Amino acid sequence: MMFTKIPKEQRDEMIGRIQSFHYEQTGDEIGDLGAENWFDFFMKEIGPFLYNKGVMDSKDVLMDKMLLLEDDLYALKRPVNPK
Repeated sequence: MMFTKIPKEQRDEMIGRIQSFHYEQTGDEIGDLGAENWFDFFMKEIGPFLYNKGVMDSKDVLMDKMLLLEDDLYALKRPVNPK
């Protein structure tokens, strides 16, 4: 099951890269169907790990920005003079 729709142009480019990589590594050509099978495997089996890593990286960046925002807001506080 694929959770992400990849535009045809990008999918075709990635399949072409798989074919190029396979040729560079083995000296054998791999057809469109074979490369598409590898692409589907990567998307199904490895894609979720990469996706989850991206989500966690985004969360970390957001948390860092929230801490900076909290510091900036704290710096805006004004002292209250008791009477």
